[in-house]
Amino acid sequence: MTINKLSPYAAIEIARQENLNINFSARSLYNYIHQYNYPITEDRLPMKNKRKKGSKSRSARLARNNVKGDSIEKRPVEINERNEVGHWEMDLVVGAKGGKKVLLVLTERKTRYEYIILLKDKSQKSVTWALNKVERQYGSKLFRETFKTITCDNGSEFLDFQSFEKSLFNKTRRTKLYYAQPFSSFERGSNENANRLIRRLLPKKQHLIRLRKTISIASPNG
Repeated sequence: MTINKLSPYAAIEIARQENLNINFSARSLYNYIHQYNYPITEDRLPMKNKRKKGSKSRSARLARNNVKGDSIEKRPVEINERNEVGHWEMDLVVGAKGGKKVLLVLTERKTRYEYIILLKDKSQKSVTWALNKVERQYGSKLFRETFKTITCDNGSEFLDFQSFEKSLFNKTRRTKLYYAQPFSSFERGSNENANRLIRRLLPKKQHLIRLRKTISIASPNG
C-alpha cells in the first residue's frame, strides 16, 4: 500500500479496502498524532496549517469592480444541489515565485472530475486558449453539454467572460460563466479541495516547467 501524500483518514480507508487489520478509527489516529506528535508530526498533516485571511488588496478591489459578467447570485439555485453533471468550477494554481507557468484547474461539481491544463502564463489569452483547446477535443455540441456552466473567482485572468463563453465553431455561447463573491472561496469548494490535493504533489516552491501541457484529463462522458 502506498500512503505517500495521503492524509491519515485516506490512508486508513485504503488500508480497510485492502483488508488490512485496522481496529481503530480515523479520529483515534488523529488524537494520537496530536497528543504524541510521533511518528507523524503535526506539521506533516496535509490540512494542519490554517489558511490566512486574504487582505483586500487594491488590485483585487479593482478586479471586482471590473467584472462585467454575472455574479454567482444569478446562478440557478438548483446547481447548488449537485444533482446534475455539467457544472464546473475554475481556478489557477501557480508554481514557484518567478515562474510564469500556471495550472488551469476545472473541477466538475457533482462528480469531482478534473481537467488540468498547463498554461504558459496567467493571462486571459491563455485561459481562452485552454478552453478553446478543450472545445476542439470535445466538439461544439459535446462541449456545450459537458460544460454547461463554469464558476470562477474575480481574478483579472478570468475577466474576459465573453471570450470564454463564445464557441470557436459558430460564435454562439458554448458555456455560461459565473463569478463567485470576492474572498468567498467556499463558493468554489470543490475547486479549492482539488487545489489542496494538487499542492500535496506540487508544492508552491516547485516550478512547473517540466510538466506536460495536459497533466490530467477526466470527463463525465468518458
